[in-house]
Amino acid sequence: MNRWLRRNGSLLVSYLILTAAAVMAAGPLVIVIFASLKGQYEIVSNTAALLPETFSLYWYRDLLRKTDFLIYVKNSLVYSSLSTILGMAISSLAAYAITRFGGKKQKFFTRMIVMTYLFPPILLAIPYFILVSNLGLANSLPGLLMAYLSFTVPFCTYLLVSYFRTVPRDIEDAAMIDGLTRPGVFFHIALPLVAPGLVATAIFAFINAWNEFLYSLLIISSGSRQTVSVGLYSLKVQLRNVNR
Repeated sequence: MNRWLRRNGSLLVSYLILTAAAVMAAGPLVIVIFASLKGQYEIVSNTAALLPETFSLYWYRDLLRKTDFLIYVKNSLVYSSLSTILGMAISSLAAYAITRFGGKKQKFFTRMIVMTYLFPPILLAIPYFILVSNLGLANSLPGLLMAYLSFTVPFCTYLLVSYFRTVPRDIEDAAMIDGLTRPGVFFHIALPLVAPGLVATAIFAFINAWNEFLYSLLIISSGSRQTVSVGLYSLKVQLRNVNR
């Protein structure tokens, strides 16, 4: 027992600390979930208790019946998925081109890409809205996708550059000697080797588009086309006005 503690004591302490941190981080979410399962009157009269006296789905039924929450979720899924697919297609091509044809200017290209990502979204919001309006793309999916791609593509390209650098050029040269073209090397050699990086970058792109609020608020004016973030905010404003 003592030998086991000496060998695994630090690991055990690490797991205990991580478990305690996870519990503390998940605490507010658990409280909110249990509060949502309280009835219409119990949530006001029994605020101190964590567990509800009687489990009720009143708030979920009210949300689904009286609001367009499911429409907001569908819109966000469509917008985020399209943004991720298009962003990954552009980013993977750009990152591969930088690593294979950038030469000595690779660092310059990657730094310029990061510089474009560092601009605050609020700084570009009004000029971008004017541009989208002049193009006739306001309150439309293409206009919103342009906004999403403007901040998704630079950072995804920057991430993928580091992954494509790990692909040995000797493998690609051997494949081209065997008859593969450059596009064939890209699709059949490079992409499969950086598949974990593609998945990680795609997850980032999807989450980033899902959580985006500013551009979707400016560009999308129709209630039936709003995203989850804007839709929930509008519901919050409506509820506040009703309580007044």
